[in-house]
Amino acid sequence: MSTINTHVGIIGSGIIGLLSALTLTDAGYNVTIVARDLPGDDSQNWASPWAGVSIFPHPDVGGHSLQTENFKYFWALAHRDPTSGVQVIKATEHYDDRDDDSSIWYKTVVPQYRLIPKEKLPAGVKLGFTYTSMTINPEFLLSWVQTQLKARGVTFIQKTLSSIQEAKEITGANYIVHASGLGAYTLADDKNVEAIRGQTMFVKTDFNELKMHQGSHYTYVIPRMFTNGAIIGGISQPGSLDCNVDTGLRADILTRVNNLTDGALHSVDLDKDVQKDIVAFRPGRKGGYRLEAEGDIVHAYGFAGLGYIFSYGVALKVRELVDSVVHKGRVPRSRL
Repeated sequence: MSTINTHVGIIGSGIIGLLSALTLTDAGYNVTIVARDLPGDDSQNWASPWAGVSIFPHPDVGGHSLQTENFKYFWALAHRDPTSGVQVIKATEHYDDRDDDSSIWYKTVVPQYRLIPKEKLPAGVKLGFTYTSMTINPEFLLSWVQTQLKARGVTFIQKTLSSIQEAKEITGANYIVHASGLGAYTLADDKNVEAIRGQTMFVKTDFNELKMHQGSHYTYVIPRMFTNGAIIGGISQPGSLDCNVDTGLRADILTRVNNLTDGALHSVDLDKDVQKDIVAFRPGRKGGYRLEAEGDIVHAYGFAGLGYIFSYGVALKVRELVDSVVHKGRVPRSRL
């Protein structure tokens, strides 16, 4: 059975929904996206435009094949089309919750992986390493993907849905990819879905290295392409729905970032150099992400702050799951 003219509706136009549309149109599917928020919208109610974005594979959350495919996709895109907002950059990771790199499965995936000698690590850091990775300016990437999709005939419908069935009725599609992020709490009646509040700042700086500390705290600096600045953070507050900027966190974030960068941002003035305070909500899910077929619906949500790190790998898996539903084949439908 050919996929040509088989119609698939996608709920959500965040990075998971958009890249799923890309892989599905690659396979010949006819795709319609329906979403409350579309690229260009600046609502706090969706996460994709507010993310950092760094392509730091994560050592502890599984889905290694998904993260690997994603890294390969963005690596190729950075070299193929810089207008996508993806750039290659030196990355450094610090951890204070592990003594060696036995858990760093991606050391064989990323280019130029090097351990930092322990005597050269900052006080309290137990493990550090560098490699070459990428940062993404989401403002450019989301519109770039949307442009690619429109050129392939993908239709975008802006609407707040009350059910997955409503998406079928609006799109006329027989099959649905459900990538609504936090919307899954209602649309999939999934009470494990949980908002994770984040707060960051965009600051003017010429610092041009991607750095992160994990373990007892979550701190990072993410240079942003085309802006002469960087996103610095961070904060992770599960269950908080406070949309307001906590000004008390700003000095704490900057102090941690300067400790991480050996004072590289010491000249940043919180009163003069902060171009924007950002508060947004990562689409988390207790127990981990959901990536599986359920009847004629493929669910892909719950990636918390790792949506961009999983996105293209998830999109490939979504296409595989849609194929399995459409063709009633034997492709495994379980979560990876």
